[in-house]
Amino acid sequence: MAKKYLLFLALALSSGTWVAAQESEPNIRVVVDMVQLNVAVTDSKGNYVTGLRPSDFAIVEDNIPQKLATFGEGNEPVYRVADVGPDGKTTGGGQSLHPSADDQSLGSMVAGANVFLLFDTSNYMYRGFVFAQDAIADFVRSLEDADKIAFYSYSRDLSRSAPLTPDRSQVLRGVRATVAGDDAALYNCLLLTVKDAAHYTGKKVVVVFSNGPDNSSMVPPEDVAELAQSTGIAIYMISTQLAKLEPVSTAVFERMTAATGGKAYFAKTWRDEQRAFASIRDDLAHLYSLSYYPQPNPNRGWRGITVKLVGDRLKKYHIRTRNGYRPQPNRFSGAVAQASAAGAPPR
Repeated sequence: MAKKYLLFLALALSSGTWVAAQESEPNIRVVVDMVQLNVAVTDSKGNYVTGLRPSDFAIVEDNIPQKLATFGEGNEPVYRVADVGPDGKTTGGGQSLHPSADDQSLGSMVAGANVFLLFDTSNYMYRGFVFAQDAIADFVRSLEDADKIAFYSYSRDLSRSAPLTPDRSQVLRGVRATVAGDDAALYNCLLLTVKDAAHYTGKKVVVVFSNGPDNSSMVPPEDVAELAQSTGIAIYMISTQLAKLEPVSTAVFERMTAATGGKAYFAKTWRDEQRAFASIRDDLAHLYSLSYYPQPNPNRGWRGITVKLVGDRLKKYHIRTRNGYRPQPNRFSGAVAQASAAGAPPR
């Protein structure tokens, strides 16, 4: 009688943990790293370049060429590259290929983004607090239906006002319930937010609204940036003009967002705040989602990533994405892996 085998592939890194199973015995667990990239492509005027194909991208990790595993554009479904023909169309008679019911890895990456909003409610925010709430509320309403949103706020401590949900009304209630006060522990709370976001697969971003510097964190911003890079989370930061009075904070915001593939905005007025949120919304709608399984690489430390466009006609365009990652230790049990593959954080 043939033996039955059970094989779990726990795919853990930037895109969360994916699990595939087939019958076998004895139980064997194999850890396979998968790297997911959110890539913005723009022209010299800052306009988004759309309609690119998997063959238009080349990825190198530590000078080792990589092979694309999945590909998607904006809020369209993500596909295995093997399902995309040389003409850039999906196979199957031109019909869109949706992940099968048992393909949880792709199912959690079909469309949309997991957006974690982090709002500064410290004593820096007494001025312009209501205008900031209005700008955040407008941003929540404007996001694509496919996007899920979590709303957190911070002063000295982090408040998880609304967990990740497609329910806009729940998020808006969290926004309106915030009040200002106490010191600012931005980097402590941002680190916790990044850790929460890391449990999810697919496109995931943290959007921070901060009105000033950090005056009570124990965590250095470099640690936050490295974790965000290593877990594939882009950080966007919107700050008021008050942050410009603190050059160190300004430089940190710019470095952190650039390293993770996000952007930093410094708003002089509440209208600038609204325009910054609108820019982030447009960015999320135009990002390309790329992923790959790294080729054998003995480096267990920091790995550099370079993404380029292939062909002379595309070399004039600009690419924005994270510039590397550090492989994370496998901390997932089988139960946790299944929960993460289904899009739920470990309990």
